Amino acid sequence: MEFWLETHLGRLFDGTAVGSPSFRGGQRAADAALARFEVAGYAARRNEVLPPHRRGASRLSPYIRHGLLRLDDVWDAVAGGPGNDVRKFRDELLWQEYARHWYARLGPATASPVRRAPREVAPGDGWDRTLPCLDIVVDELETDGWLVNQTRMWLAGDWTVRWGQDWRRGEDRFFRHLLDGSRAANRLGWQWTTGVGASKSYGFSRWQVEKRAPGLCRDCPHRDACPIDGWPDEPVMDPVPAPVEIDLTGPLEPIQVGEPSAVWLTAESLGVGDPASAAHPDLPVVFVFDEALLTRLRLDAKRLVFLTETLAELGEERDVELYLGDPTDVLAGRPVAVTHAPVPGFATRAAAIAPVTVYPWPWLRTPRPGSVRSFSAWRKAVDRP
Repeated sequence: MEFWLETHLGRLFDGTAVGSPSFRGGQRAADAALARFEVAGYAARRNEVLPPHRRGASRLSPYIRHGLLRLDDVWDAVAGGPGNDVRKFRDELLWQEYARHWYARLGPATASPVRRAPREVAPGDGWDRTLPCLDIVVDELETDGWLVNQTRMWLAGDWTVRWGQDWRRGEDRFFRHLLDGSRAANRLGWQWTTGVGASKSYGFSRWQVEKRAPGLCRDCPHRDACPIDGWPDEPVMDPVPAPVEIDLTGPLEPIQVGEPSAVWLTAESLGVGDPASAAHPDLPVVFVFDEALLTRLRLDAKRLVFLTETLAELGEERDVELYLGDPTDVLAGRPVAVTHAPVPGFATRAAAIAPVTVYPWPWLRTPRPGSVRSFSAWRKAVDRP
């Protein structure tokens, strides 16, 4: 897989083509990860960091992000578990769903602060890796391409709240490396942690390290003069105008204007549960590595390995066509079926490609009018009878 990637996509990433040692792409890996997950104990252990065996995080997010596991299927899979654990886990699934609604309604506006803006932004583009609590986490980010939610907040809080660096550069850093990196959940997490999308920021300090990774501070060279010993000051913020909303939520029923000859797959929806793919099991599927987009993003190779592993496995079951180029050029004039993806790039490309059949995105909660400026307000709207 790595050789294929080096040969065909090598100019789109830096370094060598090495996959994540902890996550493999594909439907079989996704299904196995869901089967292994035990929700019992999740509420108490989801924020544990070290040692790794104490962690209660599900490790399902890379598969959820690319549609290998649908949120409704994961929701159903934990039914019957301990009530408190099931409720907490499903709350996290709703947060993932909220992130998608938030991004579908605000789109590119989420690249700017959506509630508050820092009055000052300090220079800098990194973390102090002489601190083991940061070094071990950055290494996991860059090697595995995955982090527990607690350490994502550690890095984001240190980057912005303590040192005042631009949250957008930090979010881009995560996006390049995280196998579950998305402009929805990843960006929302950064905005919430840093306070530009919430009423309060998350202040990372030594207290969290000693609680979630006991023993790590004991061997730290800074243990007697810890630079993160106290809580950081809350950054000075100014309110910003509410962003202009758009609507990328897509249709709620299939739209068909012709007969497709192929299924267009996007990176948002690569699983067997993709509605367009499932509705047309005998048609070939087409995936286009968007050359211009990938050249600009410079994703780490492990993300591309994950995608390629997924597509290679799919090719064992049905005809898969892979292309490198502009999706609008590759698919021009071809009658394709596709599942709507609630992201701006899909809307732009779909307008040019004009699919003959568009299937709704498999929402966990049907999109409804109402505020997406806070999780609680959104949840009240979608839970309304």
